Amino acid sequence: MKGTPHTQWGFIAAVLHRLSGIALAIFVPFHFIALATVLNGADALDSFLSLTRNPIVQLTEMGLVAALALHMALGLRLLAIEFLGMRESGGTVVSVCIGAGIACGIGFLLNAG
Repeated sequence: MKGTPHTQWGFIAAVLHRLSGIALAIFVPFHFIALATVLNGADALDSFLSLTRNPIVQLTEMGLVAALALHMALGLRLLAIEFLGMRESGGTVVSVCIGAGIACGIGFLLNAG
């Protein structure tokens, strides 16, 4: 007997893909603001980028990189299902996607220091 639809791996993957997409959509305006500071000169950009030395901002950036990697991995999973006719068994593929996102985020955090 299968679990309820809300506990199946496909549903979990869909929710994570949408949440990571929302996180990326929230990030885009802040990225444009950072890029716009270049128009005010190098000093303005340097003062804005000094914020990135804050540990809370670095943790947020780690989450953003993890969300980007997760979104990409889950998107590739969807492409494989749609165009290659692949069918997953259990949660192995979703677990690998989640692991890839976490690994990229931790790798970014370790190099950000």
